Amino acid sequence: MTTATLTFSSVDDSEELARAELYGLLAGLWLAPPDDALLQQFKVAVTQAPVAGGFLETPWTNLVAALRATTAEAAAAEHEALFHGVGKPEVFLYGSYYLSGFLNEKPLAALRGDLDALGLTRDITRLETEDHVAYGLEVMRYLIAGDDAGVSNLERQRRFFRSHLQPWVERLCDTVEAHPRAATWRAVAGLTRALMVVETQAFDMLEA
Repeated sequence: MTTATLTFSSVDDSEELARAELYGLLAGLWLAPPDDALLQQFKVAVTQAPVAGGFLETPWTNLVAALRATTAEAAAAEHEALFHGVGKPEVFLYGSYYLSGFLNEKPLAALRGDLDALGLTRDITRLETEDHVAYGLEVMRYLIAGDDAGVSNLERQRRFFRSHLQPWVERLCDTVEAHPRAATWRAVAGLTRALMVVETQAFDMLEA
């Protein structure tokens, strides 16, 4: 993701910082398999959920366990089998597919318009389009922890989440969790789903 280079200021509210970091962690795991350095971090990571609240605790513990149980090679093989492979992937990671049934459709065009309004665009050296789940999660991290208060604020977060993540990400998680070859990414999907539920409830309260 480029345009504005994504730089993050230190957020005074530790819960908001933890929330941003959770979005960032999930974005990275959906985009690419964990390397040895990340897996080593999880071998010594605390097992408490990074965001307070019981709803996230079990999915977080499951993710920690899954990352401790795998290797970089096994994780790379699983990521390739699920999301890449020859021809049609087993699981699509793009919002347009879940919202319209096809890739590169109207939902992607709408997303690009909103990203343009935020001053964001994708890194043209990457193959993934902007409706890849990792991109959407990374945008949320930016909107939580970015240093431009005119862009990175609660209302921008609410609008982006409602429009571009809430309508489809849980369906992606359903697909991954049901896939017989998913192991590490079953845990990734479980934590992603839990985060979507928590965020939806938080924005519901904000709008009440």
